[in-house]
Amino acid sequence: MTRRFKVLQLQPDYNIKRHDFADLAEQIVKALPPERFETTMAFLKGKPGPGEPVSRSDHSVYFDFSDKALKGMRLLALWKLYRFCRKEGFDVVICNRFKPVNMMLQLNRWLKIPLCIGISHGFGEYDRFYRRRQTQRLVDRHWQFVGVSPAVKQYLVDCKCGFTERNTHAITNAIDIPQAEALQHSREKARELLGLSADARLVGALGRLVRVKGHTHLLKAFAALKDKYPEAQLAIIGAGREQQNLQAEIEQLGLGGRAHLLGFKENALQYVRAFDIWAMPSMAEGLGLALLEGMSGRLPVIASSVPAMLPLIQGAGGLAVEPGNVAQLTAALDRYLALDEQALRAKGEQTYQYLQGNHDINVFRQQYLDLIESGLAQANKEPA
Repeated sequence: MTRRFKVLQLQPDYNIKRHDFADLAEQIVKALPPERFETTMAFLKGKPGPGEPVSRSDHSVYFDFSDKALKGMRLLALWKLYRFCRKEGFDVVICNRFKPVNMMLQLNRWLKIPLCIGISHGFGEYDRFYRRRQTQRLVDRHWQFVGVSPAVKQYLVDCKCGFTERNTHAITNAIDIPQAEALQHSREKARELLGLSADARLVGALGRLVRVKGHTHLLKAFAALKDKYPEAQLAIIGAGREQQNLQAEIEQLGLGGRAHLLGFKENALQYVRAFDIWAMPSMAEGLGLALLEGMSGRLPVIASSVPAMLPLIQGAGGLAVEPGNVAQLTAALDRYLALDEQALRAKGEQTYQYLQGNHDINVFRQQYLDLIESGLAQANKEPA
């Protein structure tokens, strides 16, 4: 029997969900035929509690390092990771986000794993000069890199620190559309579960309550239209450190009873059909999966024209607004709130057709499988 290739995925934090419709790492596991690949998922921090889900990979490893162990030189963490990788003899290591990439860049000088893949999910990871200098020194023929959108790929290449057109690729995030749709409640049921009005015209948003998500601009834009559209309401799913500030802003803007902070919801996608319009006013994004989730619910989208999202908004026929531009966001909301039900549904159907044609999960899986197979083939050709 032919030996299976051993693949390690290294994650910064334990974050496994019961449903993997939008889980990048779990979808890569699904991309690898089990008769040819043996997969291990390893997490630098965290581990599941009783009854919590585990990865679909063949093996799961929880280093459970403390925050302190992963700061500074990280010598103990590096040593433990080195010993683990050396013992297991992996053929491929896939690193999600900066810290795992940085650690494996250092360790693979000695491990010589044939193929290492570093995945960047956003901008800014290599803005610091010392990070670029270190990366430039450590990137070698063993490495390939992925940006989760063409804009993230271009950011990496423009850093000029070892990322090139030859070793850096754009594999756009996708979601498992059939799985996502199967999770979604009907419009009526979703509103009932969220405690929202059955008759309101609802603007929805999903994301952590942090400044970069731009929720304060959405509140201001909605407040400018609250008297023009008295039947309209706004609801935001998510939790975070800005919750108190946003709640205070709701009161200051006279949006009590009209704007709702719904808090964290497990598998928030299940509620997406509660809404009529999907808004994503982020100041920055790598590729906002929440935008794709809104599209899977057949919702018209309004989102910030950040580089990673602009092609998606345009392709889906949505409305793009400058990040932080309340006047543009107000005009976009006004345009969609003024539509009748039939016209709004037609816009939502347009976004869904775009999603199906451009963010299919099977294409995503095949791109990762092709990258891994071609990388291994190239490694076998090159002298050690």
